Amino acid sequence: MSVWTPNMHLSIGDQEPSFEMLPLTGKTIIFDSFPDPSDTWEIIETIGKGTYGKVFKVLNKKNGSKAAVKILDPVHDIDEEIEAEYNILKALSDHPNVVKFYGMYYKKDVKNGDQLWLVLELCNGGSVTDLVKGFLKRGERMNELIIAYILREALMGLQHLHENKTIHRDIKGNNILLTTEGGVKLVDFGHYFIVQQPTVNIMIPFRRWKIFIFHYPPILLMRFI
Repeated sequence: MSVWTPNMHLSIGDQEPSFEMLPLTGKTIIFDSFPDPSDTWEIIETIGKGTYGKVFKVLNKKNGSKAAVKILDPVHDIDEEIEAEYNILKALSDHPNVVKFYGMYYKKDVKNGDQLWLVLELCNGGSVTDLVKGFLKRGERMNELIIAYILREALMGLQHLHENKTIHRDIKGNNILLTTEGGVKLVDFGHYFIVQQPTVNIMIPFRRWKIFIFHYPPILLMRFI
């Protein structure tokens, strides 16, 4: 088994990894092509606030199920981030460690500005950051078994992304949510990155390896992100 050590380094003459942003759809999403959410979803309460808008708990009027909705407004200010997250959720949310995506909706509002609704799986357990803060407030530390479980589940979600040549780029406690059933879900894909032809040359004393970027030590990977 090979173990990475700080003595490993990039060869000076080697070509660096080739990174490209995914050409999302070739054009901006036509927002008003999405259905109006009013026929399906009813807001129950506010459950959080993100970079681009608030997050609400919503009720499905047709089947009584509950979900979370990220309401983004004004839409025209954040087109790239919306399109990025929409594409990733649509393509890669079919994994137990990635938040489920229930659809995108568009609500026209002449008075307050148009809104885009991203309806997602409801994670009632809060974020990993919330969990850690809860322990600290009680003067306790998280059990290592809990930490190991959360890390394993989060890494499985990352593996799913990496197998699809996608880098999340914003992994932190606030972007790892928990369900009341013990699920661990990655969220917030507005800053994702697509890797094309992800190989690099690594120089190690007496050896020369070409490896896939997803096996690349994080401390080195950060210089390219």
